[in-house]
Amino acid sequence: MGSRPTIQMVAELAGVSRGTVDRVLNDRPHVNEEVRRRVQEAMRELGYVSPREAYRRQADTSLRPLTLGVLLPNWEGQFRTEVTEGVRAACEELEESRVQVLVRRCETDLPQEAVELLEAMRTEGAEGFAICAVNDPAIQGWIAARSAEGVPCVTFNSDLPDSGRLCFMGQSIRQAGRVAAGLLYKCVSGQGPILATAGNLKFDGHRQRLDGFRERLEELGFPAEQLLVRETFNDYGATLRVVEETLAQWPGLRGVYMANFSVSGCCAAIERAGKTGQVHVVCHDINESIRQLVRSGAVDFTIPQDLKRQGYAPLLLLRDQLRKKKPLESQQFQGRIDILCAENL
Repeated sequence: MGSRPTIQMVAELAGVSRGTVDRVLNDRPHVNEEVRRRVQEAMRELGYVSPREAYRRQADTSLRPLTLGVLLPNWEGQFRTEVTEGVRAACEELEESRVQVLVRRCETDLPQEAVELLEAMRTEGAEGFAICAVNDPAIQGWIAARSAEGVPCVTFNSDLPDSGRLCFMGQSIRQAGRVAAGLLYKCVSGQGPILATAGNLKFDGHRQRLDGFRERLEELGFPAEQLLVRETFNDYGATLRVVEETLAQWPGLRGVYMANFSVSGCCAAIERAGKTGQVHVVCHDINESIRQLVRSGAVDFTIPQDLKRQGYAPLLLLRDQLRKKKPLESQQFQGRIDILCAENL
């Protein structure tokens, strides 16, 4: 075209306003992910580089190399796929500014393994850490020691609130559990019994969801003895078995709160018992499997979170902390709590 791409050209190509492009450029919240993707694609197609980004790229060439570390839990499925996508996107963006990212994944839930992986990354030169791990004194102690040394540590998805970490990035887990309780309470008309399945209560995120759920049910006057709680460790087979056993023991079961993954296992057990539509299900997250379960009526509501952003954002925050000493703005770390059902997917 012979002229330098402008923000107006990006807006026109993406079919959005200049203000929306500006929000995407500055990574501000409350931008629909599909709109964000269109704007980013338009920028790539036009070769648009914002003045701030052009200045940053020029300045980055004089910066010393920086190494960051990411510790992931041993979870499979949607969490691993989407968080890994976010980490990969951050790595690609940070590579231009001479930032290397080490990624280590736990094979077990043993706290000592997590500490050893963190220490190994530190030995390899990591100066900041993004961490999702079990809530254990050994891990919290390691983070506290690093924080005292001025090494920033950010938790994501599941928090370690007593560790002295720099901040937590993710959804307000306890509040999401409270929202789930309100939804399921209405679905079952305030009557039990209800089954709540948690993944692994050693993780703060899983425990906080359940605590928020219990807290809100209690406020609503739901009888505590009508709430059954089981751990299924995000495993399809364990979830299938637990729900089947509960349905056999409590044939009048009215609802299931899936505070973990393996929602398909829960719905398969309900279907086998011939109770699809009779046993109401509220869960978290969204993927193609859950989307189909919601559309079919097997799941009443789901509460999604942006797992990809949880993998992406902590690394850029750590870069800014170590390079720019940029002050934190707590509101930027709280993920939205949305509610999806068959009518608004």
